[in-house]
Amino acid sequence: MVRFQSILCPLDFSEFSLRAYDYAQSLARHYQAKLWVEHVLTPMFSAYPSYVYPDMARDLHQDLRAHAVQQLQDFVKTRTHNGFPIETAVCEGQVTDSILAFAASHQVDLIVMGTHGRHGFDHLLLGSVTEKVLRKARCPVLVVRKPAHDFVAPADRTEPVHLRKIVLATDFSPHADHALGFALSLAQEYEAELTLLHALEDIPPSWDLSAVSADVVQRLEKSIPPDAHQWCTIKPRLRVGRPYQEIVRYALESAADLVILGVRGRNALDLALFGSTTHRVIQQAPCPVLAVHI
Repeated sequence: MVRFQSILCPLDFSEFSLRAYDYAQSLARHYQAKLWVEHVLTPMFSAYPSYVYPDMARDLHQDLRAHAVQQLQDFVKTRTHNGFPIETAVCEGQVTDSILAFAASHQVDLIVMGTHGRHGFDHLLLGSVTEKVLRKARCPVLVVRKPAHDFVAPADRTEPVHLRKIVLATDFSPHADHALGFALSLAQEYEAELTLLHALEDIPPSWDLSAVSADVVQRLEKSIPPDAHQWCTIKPRLRVGRPYQEIVRYALESAADLVILGVRGRNALDLALFGSTTHRVIQQAPCPVLAVHI
């Protein structure tokens, strides 16, 4: 069974990263994992070094770093539930590189990030740190934006995250099989219902849809470990249509709390980015999305 032992939540104190922190904290508590909260300071004068007095730059840098350290510590103190231990880190450099380097050096198993993108041609999302980390990370990335439905319940201070319904989108490929392990682990930890969803596109008119459906459902059921039904309700589902549209539609209809997708390697989103199922689901899903790399 998959276990998260170290989780990283990059924090820039925006609304989106603050929401992601609740998810990271809940996951760390359920898995008894170490939780790192990282804030990255970017160099202010790197573009025009000859126009800056060294003493002024040094003093300003020290002030900014001291402020960031204090802000991060204050945030963790006021937003952490049940006294769960949190490790904080203030790093310096280019944001994406700093996050990826920190994750690699600390052998992070999961990165939890917020994003603001909503639409297919959202240029802010296209250039966002979240997207770049998603493309290059060597570990799964949980993307949290401001959806119509999520599993955060702010009124419940003892457990701010409720994960009741999980959807794993599968195409029976090796990367989807790999993502199944994460889906089963999360379903067990949160005692959640798990749906295995497969979408068929461009079915020839000569095909018997009922026979195809029966075959797909049988394949979905065969992928489930024999003992999984003892601790988890698992439902196989087939939809017909474009995969990303059917995944988003099903997540809406079922009030899903989390969608999980397998990604074909770290360069999958570099190719025809707007055509990828993963990218479109992240932008349009009504809940957080976990992208799992092989």
